Amino acid sequence: MIAPVQEGQGFGPKILAFSTNNISDPGIDLAGSSHMHYSPSVVVISVPCTSGIKPGWVRYAIERGFDGVFIAADGDECALLSDCSVRTSHIVAEAQELLKEGGYEPQRLKMAAICSVCAEPFTNYMREFSASLAKLGPARKG
Repeated sequence: MIAPVQEGQGFGPKILAFSTNNISDPGIDLAGSSHMHYSPSVVVISVPCTSGIKPGWVRYAIERGFDGVFIAADGDECALLSDCSVRTSHIVAEAQELLKEGGYEPQRLKMAAICSVCAEPFTNYMREFSASLAKLGPARKG
């Protein structure tokens, strides 16, 4: 469990990252085995395909204490669906609407393609996303 940030301490955003078993997980694992740094407050959950993510899961994660959700998509390399990127883009749009309806900033959700050797891009995305979430502050209904 990730400890909440106390008042007066620096804010370190908690990020939930959805990753795919076959493509983006190996890239994220490579980042770890290569000792590349990304925040320990990033929690990765593996899914078979990002097009299976439910938009409500994103809002639920924000309501339960995550400050942002990152979807590490397969891009055009998805082995399960040739239109995975298009489907996932629609899920992102729906999830951002759910966030807005719930009073949260839609910028709390980000999607990018992460390939099986994309260790450095993944760490860069986590650093950039963490910085943008830090500017937004902790997730609270607006």
